[in-house]
Amino acid sequence: MTDSNALDPEDRKIVTLARSVRARNGVPEGAAVRDETGRTYAAGSVGLPSLRLSALRTAVAMAVASGARSLEAAAVVSEAAEVAPEDRAAVADLGGAGTPVLLAGPDGEVRRTVPADTAG
Repeated sequence: MTDSNALDPEDRKIVTLARSVRARNGVPEGAAVRDETGRTYAAGSVGLPSLRLSALRTAVAMAVASGARSLEAAAVVSEAAEVAPEDRAAVADLGGAGTPVLLAGPDGEVRRTVPADTAG
């Protein structure tokens, strides 16, 4: 468990963005990523009949489409107990294996921080 009050302000910001997207859009999960320049990208999960994307993969795709070259951190707000390996792999593809992925509950409290590397 990670004390949310001890989070770096920039990490707290992406948790807040992820939580806001989840609440505003009424989706099961929200996510946000921060790129190498400090820009943030926030997204909710996509559940169309022909397209299903997790919030984190959607946020990573938004960062890539906007020209990000790397990621500094990622956050997911969800009721899930773990960050899916596929989601962590997307973060690792852009940010590298050691990129931190914060998992917070719907209340915004960070429950875990894991490396993007799916083996970690």
